[in-house]
Amino acid sequence: MDLTSRPVIEANPAADAVRRVVDLIGAVLLLTLCAVPMLVIALAVWAGDHGPVFFRQERVGLGGRRFTMLKFRTMTLGSGDAGLQELIARELRGEDTVVNGSAKLNDDKRVTGIGSVLRRTSLDELPQLINVVRGEMSLVGPRPCLSWEAEMFPPQFRSRFSVRPGLTGLWQVSGRSTLGTLEMLQLDVCYVRTRTLLLDLLILLRTIPVVLRQDGAR
Repeated sequence: MDLTSRPVIEANPAADAVRRVVDLIGAVLLLTLCAVPMLVIALAVWAGDHGPVFFRQERVGLGGRRFTMLKFRTMTLGSGDAGLQELIARELRGEDTVVNGSAKLNDDKRVTGIGSVLRRTSLDELPQLINVVRGEMSLVGPRPCLSWEAEMFPPQFRSRFSVRPGLTGLWQVSGRSTLGTLEMLQLDVCYVRTRTLLLDLLILLRTIPVVLRQDGAR
């Protein structure tokens, strides 16, 4: 079934209000529970090269608005993304870019030792809980994409910007880096066009074993 042509579910103010309350409570609770682990991670990142602990990057959110997304830094200082841009361009042309079961950059030299661990365990994404509290992200939603990525995406996937990007989402629980950009976009649109509070709950529940097993993580 081609979900890119299916109408987007009409806005539901009551459901959106409930979703926002759940986002706030969940994010604040997780930040409180993870305060000590986050401090340990921050010290480990800093100890590697005495560089910044956080990685700040412009992403595209609800309605195409830009915001600064936070992550623990997993790359060496001054790393560029030319290789990533080329990879995504190839994927959007329909090329098969999977290497060793992953659609991400293979043997990415930019990733630090501690960064590799943080990525595999998804711990690098914990600071995004701050973005959730700010209202720039939701606990569940499409992957927050880069500005140049958004400009490359085909028009039929624009509906992914009709909701807030998420800390987790349908893409993250369906294969993560084993899926290419086009597959990710299709899952984003599938989520937007079938979005309900129950679906959000199911995705959150599925996220726990996916993270623990490190499914599709790189």
